[in-house]
Amino acid sequence: MPTIETQIWKSSRLTIERAEDETQGMVVFRLSGPFTARDMYNSLSPDAFRNIFESVTGDAQPAAHIFDLTEVPYMDSIGLGMLVSHYVRCQSKGIRLSITGASPRVQELFKITRMENVLPIVASA
Repeated sequence: MPTIETQIWKSSRLTIERAEDETQGMVVFRLSGPFTARDMYNSLSPDAFRNIFESVTGDAQPAAHIFDLTEVPYMDSIGLGMLVSHYVRCQSKGIRLSITGASPRVQELFKITRMENVLPIVASA
């Protein structure tokens, strides 16, 4: 019987780096660590976490939001839901959203949930 290796992400933490490029009118969100409910809501409420991705009131809206998932080893349904929810908000504001750097494991989640045909997923920024 083959041995199954268990992967535990307890020691990993989700970090989000927000970089704004005003000259190109885009915001890049670089996520690192597991993008899961436990990691998202460990210290923030769902509303507070969602607000991380929003522009400050009064600021000019960027033309694009890019989510760089290169350093995300795993995402659960809550992480996926957060991306879909933000995609819908961006669509309503005329902001392009793209997802880049998804690992094979994260790409499989997009495929299983059929979000690969909904979310704009690109190989690289």
